[in-house]
Amino acid sequence: MRLHDLKPAPGSVRKPKRIGRGPGSGHGKTSCKGQKGQKSRSGGGVAPWFEGGQTPIHRRLPKRGFKCPSSKDYAIVNLETLERKFVSGDVVTPEILREKGLVKKIGHGVKILARGELTKVLTVKAHIFSRQALEKIEAAGGRAEVLKS
Repeated sequence: MRLHDLKPAPGSVRKPKRIGRGPGSGHGKTSCKGQKGQKSRSGGGVAPWFEGGQTPIHRRLPKRGFKCPSSKDYAIVNLETLERKFVSGDVVTPEILREKGLVKKIGHGVKILARGELTKVLTVKAHIFSRQALEKIEAAGGRAEVLKS
C-alpha cells in the first residue's frame, strides 16, 4: 500500500455546497441567508453567549469564594479504612489504594489521617502523614514511609 492508493470510504466525502452561483443552482441570489438582517451580512451573526441585549449571565451572577493557587489537593485515607481492607504484613502504596477503590484520584499525593484504631502491622507508603497517624502506625508495630511528591 502506498500513499496514492489511499482513498476515503465510499460515501464519506461529499462535494461542497456551492452557494451564490445563480438561480439555477437553487442557492443563488441571497446565498441561503434569507433577506436582510444581521445574520445575512458579511461576518454577521451573534456570539453563542449573546443574550439579545439583556445583561449576560456572567454579569448577573455574583463572584464567590477564592481558590488558593498554592494549595495541595491530597487524597485522604483514614487508619480505620486500612484496618478494614488490609491484613497484617501488607504493604500499602497509593497504587494499591487506587486498585482497591479507596482513592479515586491521587492528585498531589495521598495523606494518611488518624481516625480509627490500627491493630495490624502494616508498611504504609504515602506522601504525607498526620502526626497522630504516624504514632498509631508505629505503636501497632508497622512502618510509615514518606514518598516524594
